[in-house]
Amino acid sequence: MRKHFSAVLAYVVATFATQAVSHFGVNAAHYAAVTYLRAQPIFALGVLSMLIQGSIMSYLYAQLPQSGRSIGHAVLFAWLVGSILVSYEALAEAAKYDVPSVASWIAVEVATGFVQFTLYGVLLGWVHRARDPQAVQ
Repeated sequence: MRKHFSAVLAYVVATFATQAVSHFGVNAAHYAAVTYLRAQPIFALGVLSMLIQGSIMSYLYAQLPQSGRSIGHAVLFAWLVGSILVSYEALAEAAKYDVPSVASWIAVEVATGFVQFTLYGVLLGWVHRARDPQAVQ
């Protein structure tokens, strides 16, 4: 159960850190140009979303036969599940909403998603790393 909660926390940390830096720092002008965004986001809903997504991903990763195999394995898993979310953010949102530049929107969302899910994969691999029983003695 500790690994599950740690993996969920890892997702929240990776997501919040990456998205906050993107939305309020590096890409602030990009998001400011989108007219449908709230001036003051409802952070509780964002955190709830991260907890739900992190719980699902943590559960799925723990079900893999070799979930503690390596950090690289965890990063690959994170990229795979992340591609589901990023494809929606990058493509479907650009298709549905009046974004200033479709190409810019896709580039920003894909790049940010890549960073987010790479960081999450590293943290997930660290949480699930195989422990050496002799090192604990």
